[in-house]
Amino acid sequence: MSVSRGACRAGLVILIGCAAPRVPLGDPQAEVAAMLARSAANWNAGDLAGFMSDYARDSLTSYVTGGHVQYGWQPLYDHYQATYFAPGKTRDSLTFEEVRVRPLTLDLALCTARFALHSGGAVVASGPFTLILQKRGDRWQILHDHTSSDPK
Repeated sequence: MSVSRGACRAGLVILIGCAAPRVPLGDPQAEVAAMLARSAANWNAGDLAGFMSDYARDSLTSYVTGGHVQYGWQPLYDHYQATYFAPGKTRDSLTFEEVRVRPLTLDLALCTARFALHSGGAVVASGPFTLILQKRGDRWQILHDHTSSDPK
């Protein structure tokens, strides 16, 4: 029995297609919104390690605020530790609002949202932020955070 070259190619394409691993698409909007809700809960519980677990733990992680760029997970951790989590520091309650996620690829996403810090029932600081996230395993991790404050 003779098989045409075209039939062989078609069979090969089908075989290769079946062998390729399937990547679950998930729901980046829901996953990142849940990550931010968990992050705010960690902040509010005084768990800096939990809050920082959403940032990629490497020297290229970047954070922009107040006209300054900071690089590296550890310097960002140290900043939060000294500014908000040191003994005797008062830390306001954190919420995230208006979370919007735009998938860029299967493992990269852009998120825009707003933060609000609450004290005694009043908002004491707020502003928009932008995150660039990468899906690593089953978690989204923040590669870049650009946070601005609303005018007083």
